[in-house]
Amino acid sequence: MSNKKYRLNQYIAKSGVCSRRKADLLIQFKRIKVNGSLITKLGHKVSENDVVELDGKKLIIQSYQYIVLNKPKGYITTVKDEKGRKTVMDLISFNFNERLFPVGRLDKNTTGVLLFTNDGDLSQKLIHPKNKVEKMYHVFLNKKIKEDDYLKIKKGVILDDGFIQVDKINIVNNSDQKELVLSLHSGRNRIVRRIFEYLTYKVIKLDRISFAGISKKKIQRGKFRHLSNKEIGFLKMK
Repeated sequence: MSNKKYRLNQYIAKSGVCSRRKADLLIQFKRIKVNGSLITKLGHKVSENDVVELDGKKLIIQSYQYIVLNKPKGYITTVKDEKGRKTVMDLISFNFNERLFPVGRLDKNTTGVLLFTNDGDLSQKLIHPKNKVEKMYHVFLNKKIKEDDYLKIKKGVILDDGFIQVDKINIVNNSDQKELVLSLHSGRNRIVRRIFEYLTYKVIKLDRISFAGISKKKIQRGKFRHLSNKEIGFLKMK
């Protein structure tokens, strides 16, 4: 092993546990030991030769992985589920030694682009509201959308948790006005479905086409691919 020095929160983040910000909390909550000693100083430096433990479990620096999954319907976006339901981890875990986690979430019945990584800092950056990361969806409705409702969505509507306005919205050609493509940067829970439910439409199918500019093009449903160096660099510039 090298003797390269890391700030303790950086070492924890590189082990795939969490972001550096959350690592600071682990240190402050007295859950981190280095070489058997409890560490509470945030600026503490460690090397790969040191033994860093979280709640008694040794942490090891991992190589970063970045993948995009074309999520199928019926999978819960969580690392584990106490009820034994199928999770997105069932689709990828057996392929990696590293401990990956999903970036944000998709509802059980929503399909499409879902990123995974063990880079806690990048994950935190992509899901933080201030960075306004774009998400694009293909929406299938149970009935034709009225022109008035289309314009309401375009101008913005007030839901229970506040005002929401999409960035773009278009009706899909030859879809009998039952399919739309929209993009927005909000990460609020079930936000796309709730926009249409507010206007008395039922979303019968919802597919995320892209997230932060990463698409599912040429990825079969339930399969994944590694991001290119160019794509990774693009995400880090967000």
